[in-house]
Amino acid sequence: MHLVIPFAAPLSDAGRQALASLALPQLARRLAGMIELSRDEGDEWSLSTPHERAIARASGWAGPDGGLPWAARELAALGHDPGALAWGLLTPVHWHLGTDQVSMGDPTALMLGDDESRAFFAAVEELYTSEGFVVLWGAPLAWFVAHESLGAMPCASLDRVIGRNVDRWLAATPEARLVRRLQNEVQMRLYEHPLNEARRARGLLPVNSVWLSGCGVAQPTHDGSLRVDDRLRPHALAEDWAGWCKAWDVIDGSLADASVEQITLCGERSSLTCGAAPRGLWQRMAANFRRVDTSRLLEPL
Repeated sequence: MHLVIPFAAPLSDAGRQALASLALPQLARRLAGMIELSRDEGDEWSLSTPHERAIARASGWAGPDGGLPWAARELAALGHDPGALAWGLLTPVHWHLGTDQVSMGDPTALMLGDDESRAFFAAVEELYTSEGFVVLWGAPLAWFVAHESLGAMPCASLDRVIGRNVDRWLAATPEARLVRRLQNEVQMRLYEHPLNEARRARGLLPVNSVWLSGCGVAQPTHDGSLRVDDRLRPHALAEDWAGWCKAWDVIDGSLADASVEQITLCGERSSLTCGAAPRGLWQRMAANFRRVDTSRLLEPL
């Protein structure tokens, strides 16, 4: 098994303090018997996250930063044939207007059910079809649009934008002008939607925007041995470092009996892949005495 662990290392000062306090004995034991296979160097401003790049490499995909076809992959997972169209994932979201910036919340916090999601989708569907888009409802937080312009549309991952200023991540290329205009029209249509009034009355966040990501044409996937452990993600995005540490403890415990041949540890900038190498008796014995400082290993990621 090739195990990918997203959000294994944080960037914030509070997150780094939490990382320094972690004891991950099973991870250290596993890594003691492995060698570094590859390292993906990057920064926190890339449109695609390190874990997305790692999964894409393991899947055999090619594509530029922000141009990996996650929408087509998710569409296929829902039982639809993406064909040769260039698909994008359109996620209903809540934008929070602050004193000096607009930030995007985690879409899961909307607690959006099927019926509400379909109603919001129906409210904005015509905006896209009138511009030649193919549109498809897939799940409460997964709407899909297809258009020839999306084949070369680099977009920021949702995981880059959640909890952050959206202005930094809005597509600014000439190809994105139509998408930006449609996004503005969606916001106006949703602003006073009766469903949002009802949601506010129930103490729920309104759905007031959408986020486009994962654009591109479907590519063949070769990742049969890949497993992605997402248990750190919600805590990292919420900057809940106590919860993040607890989730790391659970992941670490699960490594005791797992059959793992490769581990890819992903931070917000980079990722590191380690794997077993052919070794003789002496090397296997030496691995039992090798010490791995997991905090120092994870911190640069």
